[in-house]
Amino acid sequence: MENVKKKHLVVQGAMCMCNFGTTPDKLVVLTNKKEYANDPDGKNKLIASDLDIGNTFEKGTFGSCAKQNGRACKSVVISWSGFYEKTTLYTGGKILIESSKAACPLGGTDCIRIITHGQQASVNKLNVQQAKPEVQAVLNPAVDIEDMMDDGFEAY
Repeated sequence: MENVKKKHLVVQGAMCMCNFGTTPDKLVVLTNKKEYANDPDGKNKLIASDLDIGNTFEKGTFGSCAKQNGRACKSVVISWSGFYEKTTLYTGGKILIESSKAACPLGGTDCIRIITHGQQASVNKLNVQQAKPEVQAVLNPAVDIEDMMDDGFEAY
């Protein structure tokens, strides 16, 4: 198993691509309705698991399929590999990480890969409080961090 410390959890909206397709598609988490990552409000970033199989993509296609002589792909996941086995979600599923891969009936094992994990970095009040003002002044000279803190900064 790969070192998960260097891998991001995969969440709702992760971009995936099939080795035999022409267009990426967004992953839709079908099984988990309670556990979120990188989502303080618990609204958008459900954690994906190995139980997210079947028609689990937003558009349901990766474009033209080379395995079908260019006919339209119908993206269907039959299984996932490379998931994080040490944690189980409440559904019984194992967490997908950015190096996880999926199999489809036509493309075979590990033909679908994750391009982006779906999480987004965001700045919060604690990040700003812990930032060194002299570094911030160089990185972002247009913003006075101390003024932002005095004005009740919450988040970008």
